[in-house]
Amino acid sequence: MQDNSKRFVERDRNWHPPAYAPGYKTSVARSPRQALVSMQHATASELTGPAFRGLRMGPHDNDLLLNFRQGQGQGQDLPQGERIIMFGRVVDQFGKPVPHTLVEMWQANAGGRYRHRNDNYLAPLDPNFGGVGRCLTDEAGWYRFRTIKPGPYPWPNDPNSWRPSHIHVSVMGPSISTRLITQMYFEGDPLIPLCPIVNTIKDPDAVETMVGRLDMARSRPMDCLAYRFDLVVRGELQTYFENQ
Repeated sequence: MQDNSKRFVERDRNWHPPAYAPGYKTSVARSPRQALVSMQHATASELTGPAFRGLRMGPHDNDLLLNFRQGQGQGQDLPQGERIIMFGRVVDQFGKPVPHTLVEMWQANAGGRYRHRNDNYLAPLDPNFGGVGRCLTDEAGWYRFRTIKPGPYPWPNDPNSWRPSHIHVSVMGPSISTRLITQMYFEGDPLIPLCPIVNTIKDPDAVETMVGRLDMARSRPMDCLAYRFDLVVRGELQTYFENQ
């Protein structure tokens, strides 16, 4: 039987949008004007670590309902919005789990506003919601967050552009230089096909890798819905990562 565990799968360069995409206005200023320079001699810090197996997490690092709340009373001072569970597996191109890797996420609150000094959207901040979380995958590659479904928000790409509800997700590779970042959109959101950022991705299959799927089996009755979002870090079935 052939062992494919180390088979090299060349990246499809057409999978990603061009750096210069005028429909996505900020790409005009950010896209390179000269040929990229390859790193021929990476430093040790770029090729090694950190290792996360021994990283100590806080009790609520992956629970955004609790990790920023202001009050201490049970059931009090919880964030506003639709409660959800976001979960999935981090696997390689052959379905092999990636254990003990750091998964981080950040998002807007239920009104569509980030807790960031540069976010001036008129939606109010939620005093009990920070919008960031982290966790380590287990031996089988599973991760899990409890959070609030983020709201859509306007942005100045054109007179009436709106970002679909989404959660930013980062997964750390074997070194700092192999960190990968993507976004999870929500199944059925009508804003997805209208988003100028999404529309820079011409392959519909690539867009589908960024859509979290409703999972009623993992939802909690009278509490929260669950969305599954698997992260495939290499190969033909890889998740679309915006920084590759």
